[in-house]
Amino acid sequence: MQHEIFGEFAQYVRLEMAARETCWAGRGAIMSYGDGIDWRLRVPGGVSGAGRRMLSGEGLALVRLEATRSKAMVSLASNQPGRIFAWNLDDGPVIATRGSFLAAWGEVDISVSIARRAGAALFGGAGLFLQHVSGRGTVLIHASGDLDDRHLAAGESVTVSTGHLAAFTHATDYDVQFVGGIRKALFSGEGVFMTRLTGPGRVLLQSLKRGQKMVTKG
Repeated sequence: MQHEIFGEFAQYVRLEMAARETCWAGRGAIMSYGDGIDWRLRVPGGVSGAGRRMLSGEGLALVRLEATRSKAMVSLASNQPGRIFAWNLDDGPVIATRGSFLAAWGEVDISVSIARRAGAALFGGAGLFLQHVSGRGTVLIHASGDLDDRHLAAGESVTVSTGHLAAFTHATDYDVQFVGGIRKALFSGEGVFMTRLTGPGRVLLQSLKRGQKMVTKG
C-alpha cells in the first residue's frame, strides 16, 4: 500500500493499492476512486462488536475497500478542515476519539474499548466507548484544524480542553479533572471538567474542536 498526503488547510490522502489489498475507511471518508476499487460496508469484529460500535458514536459499520487490480487509486478525506497523521502500529495501539479515525490497513484489529476510569467516561468529552486499533499496519488519524503531536515521558501530564483530543496511545492514562472554582466552571467557556493525560505515550491534539466550524476573515 502506497499513500501520499496532499493539501495544507484541508488535507486528503491518496492510496495506491495493489491487487487484492484491502483498507478500512471511516464513514463518509471516500472522496473519489478509480477503476479497480470495490467497496462495501462491513462491521469490524462481527456481530459481537456491533453494539459497542453503535454506542461509540462511530456508527455500526465502516467502509471496506478492496483493490481488484494493481495500482488502483482511492482518495480519502474528512468532512472538515484538518491534518492527517500516519500512525505506525509498530509504535503500539492507538485510541481514536470520535470522528478522528480516517483509515487503516495491514493486519489490523479495529474494536471499541471502554474508558478505564469512570470520570473520564462520563465527563472527559470523548465518551465511554473509544475506537481502539491494534495489530501491524498503518492508521490514518484526522485532526481538526492543526495538529499538535506530543510525546509524554513517564509521569508527565498534559491537560486538554474538551474536544481538542484526537488520539493517544493505549498506554497513556486518560482521566478528567475539575477546572476549579465556580467562576471558572460557569464563565471560562471550558466547561466543568478538562481531560488529563499522563505518560508515557504519544498524544495527538487538534486545534479545532470536532464539529466546530472554522471562521476565516475575508
